[in-house]
Amino acid sequence: MTVIERPEPRRKTISSPYIHRLQRKHFLLFDIAPIIGAVAAVAFLWVHPFGWTEAALLFAGWLVTGLGVTVGYHRLFTHRTFTATPAVQAVLAVLGSMAGQGAVISWVALHRRHHEYSDREGDPHSPNLSGGGLVGAMRGLAHSHFLWMRRHEYPNVVHYAPDLIKNRALVKVARLYYWWVGLGLVIPTVIGGLVDLSWHGAVSGLLWGGFVRIFVLEHIVWAINSFLHMVGTKPFESRENSRNGGVFALITLGESWHNNHHAFPESPSFGLDWYRLDPGFWLIKVLQVAGLVWDLKTPSEERRESRRIRSVGA
Repeated sequence: MTVIERPEPRRKTISSPYIHRLQRKHFLLFDIAPIIGAVAAVAFLWVHPFGWTEAALLFAGWLVTGLGVTVGYHRLFTHRTFTATPAVQAVLAVLGSMAGQGAVISWVALHRRHHEYSDREGDPHSPNLSGGGLVGAMRGLAHSHFLWMRRHEYPNVVHYAPDLIKNRALVKVARLYYWWVGLGLVIPTVIGGLVDLSWHGAVSGLLWGGFVRIFVLEHIVWAINSFLHMVGTKPFESRENSRNGGVFALITLGESWHNNHHAFPESPSFGLDWYRLDPGFWLIKVLQVAGLVWDLKTPSEERRESRRIRSVGA
C-alpha cells in the first residue's frame, strides 16, 4: 500500500531571530531616526532659518513620496485597482520606497494580511486588540500607530504577494530599497546646498526635505492605521472597525476615506464621489487620460448602495 504524504500547508507568516533583527534595524533607522531628525531640524533653526526652499522641499517631498505610497504601494500593487505601464509601476515603486516605510513587496504583504485579519487576531496593527477601557484604548493606539513595527510576524511574501515576486522589475526595485531611501535624502540635501550655496543650506535641506518629510508622512499614514480604526464615520458595512475621517482627506491624499476603502478595496477611488477630496485618485485619472493606466475598477452605484448602512427606520 502506497502512502501519499500530503504537503504541509504554506506558512502565512515567518518568525525568526534574523527577521526580528532586521525589523529592529528598520525601526531604528526609519522610525526613530526621523524623530531625531525632526528635533534636529527645529534646533538647527538657530543656525539656518526656515525659508521658502525648506518649505518647498518639505512639501514636494511629502507630496511625491506620499503619492508613491497611496497610488503605487497601496492602490496599484496591493489591491490592483488599475493596470499601469511598466514605467509607471517603476516610478511609483521608487517614490514609495523613498518614504522609508518598507520595501514595496514587504509592504504589500503586510497590508494584504491586514485586510485579511483586520481588527482580528493576526492583524499586524489593529488598535482594538489590547483590552477594554481607557488603558486598553491607549495601549492599542500606541501599538497600532508606532510600536508594532519593532517586532512582528513577517507575512510570507510567497503566500501574500506571489504576483509581485514574479515581476522582475519590481523585485529589483525592492532589493534596492535602502538606496532609494538614501536617494530621497540626498536629493533635498543637494538642492538645499545649491540654492543657498552653503553647507548650512545643504544640512537644512537634508533635515526638512529628508527627515522631517519622512517623519510627517509616516505619522499621517500611521494615524490611518490607529485612529481611523477607532473614531470617525462608518457609512458602509465592513467586517472591521474602519472609519472615515474626511476632514483629513487632503493631507492623507485621500487615504482617510478609510471605511470606503475597506468596504470597496478594489476601487482606485477612496472618496467614491467626485466631491470627496481624493488627490491619489486625481493622479490616477490624469495618468488614465495620458494613456498610462487603465482598467479602473470603480464600484457601481448599485454595489455601493447594497453596502450602505442605513439608520433604523430609514
